[in-house]
Amino acid sequence: MKKINFLCCLVVLLFISQFAISQNVYQWRGTDRDGKYAESGLLTEWPEDGPQLLWSTENLGPGYAAPVITSDKLLIVGVEDGLSKLFAFDLNGNILWKTPNGKSFVGDGFSARFPGARSTPTVVGNMVYATSGLGRLACFDLNTGKELWAVDMVNDLKGYLNEFGYAESVVVDERAVYCFPGGKDISVAKLDRFSGETIWKSEATGDTTHFVSPILVNLPSRKVFISVSRHYVFGVDCASGDLLWKYDIAMRYDGDHANSPVYKAPYLYVVTNDDKGKGTVKLELSADGSSVKEVWTNEEVKNNMGGFVLHDNKLFVTTENKYLNIMDQETGSVLDKVRSSFGCTVFADNKFIVYGTNGDVRLFNYENENLNPGGLFKVSMGSREHFSHPVVANGVLYIRHGEALLAWNIK
Repeated sequence: MKKINFLCCLVVLLFISQFAISQNVYQWRGTDRDGKYAESGLLTEWPEDGPQLLWSTENLGPGYAAPVITSDKLLIVGVEDGLSKLFAFDLNGNILWKTPNGKSFVGDGFSARFPGARSTPTVVGNMVYATSGLGRLACFDLNTGKELWAVDMVNDLKGYLNEFGYAESVVVDERAVYCFPGGKDISVAKLDRFSGETIWKSEATGDTTHFVSPILVNLPSRKVFISVSRHYVFGVDCASGDLLWKYDIAMRYDGDHANSPVYKAPYLYVVTNDDKGKGTVKLELSADGSSVKEVWTNEEVKNNMGGFVLHDNKLFVTTENKYLNIMDQETGSVLDKVRSSFGCTVFADNKFIVYGTNGDVRLFNYENENLNPGGLFKVSMGSREHFSHPVVANGVLYIRHGEALLAWNIK
C-alpha cells in the first residue's frame, strides 16, 4: 500500500513539474513585458568595434518585429514571397522551420514605406501565438510549425485595420489569449488559447486600435487587461470583458502610441508622444482595479515606440533631443540625463542597452545612480529603419534590422 501511495505521489509530482515547465511564457520585452532581462555576468565594456558577432542571417524579409528566445529556439515573424511567415531558428542561427500566416502587410500611400513584419510571437509551452500585420492571429506548434488554429481580427472579429497595420504582440494567461481588433463594436477579444474559440467580445472604449502590446495585471479581486488605443489607456476586466476605466492621453491625435504600459503596484506608467498629449504619465490603479487616478504627468519627456524601463524607483526614457533621461518615479521630474541616441531601451545586469533609430547601439552601466558609457557600435547589416527592440538572452544580444537578424556575445 505504501508503495502504491509513493508511486501515486511521484506521478502527481512529475505531472505538476511538467505542467509548470510547459507554462513558461516567452514574450515581448521579457518575462514581465517591461524591457528587463534576468541576466548576469555581462560585459561592462564593449570592444571598440563592438562585441563578437556570433551569427547573422539576412533572409527575414522586411519588417521591424523583434525575436523571442526560448530555452532552445528563436522565433521571429518575417516575410517571404508576399506572405507573413513565422521563422524558427536554433540558438546557433540554423533555420528549423518556417510557416505562413496569411498575406504580409504592404501598406498604401505613406504607409507603403513601412512594409513587413511587426509583432513579436508569444510562446507558452509548445504553443506559439503570432500575428501578421494584416491581423491574422494564429497558433502554431513550437516543434513543427504546424498551424493549430487561426482567427482573422478584421474579418472574424470586425476589427479596424489602421494605416500601419497590426503591431500588437498578444498577451496570454493560463486559459486565454487576448487581442485588440480595435473595431467600434469589438475593441478587445478574449479567445480560448487552445482552440481559438471566442470567450467574450468587448466594446471597451470603442476606440480604434493602435500599436501597443498589452499587459495583464493580477489583483486579489480581479485580473485586468491594460492597453492603449488611439486616444486612451484603458482597463478591461479579464473575466467579463467589461470596461473598468479609461484615461485620455491625447488632447488631439498627432503622435504614435506603441509603448507597453508598465505596472508596479499600485502604479501604472505610460509614455506617449502626442504633440498636444501628456507625455509620460503615472497613474494609481485602485486596489480592485476598477479605476485609475492621475498622479503626475511630464509633457516634456516623450517617446513614441522605444519603450522605457522602470528601475531603482526611476524611469529611464530616451527622447528625440538625443538624451537618455532618468526620471524621479515620485515626482516625474528629470533627475539627470546623458547623451544617447533616440530609440529602444532595455535593461539587463544593471546595464542599459539603447538601440538608436540611427543604428547606433550603446551600453550604459548603471552605477551609484549614474549612467556611465560602456561601449558603442553600429548595426551595419539590414536595411530601412532601425525600429526593432533589442532582446537579451543567455548572454547574447539579438537585434533585427529589416531583413537581417544579428546575435552578439555580450557575456
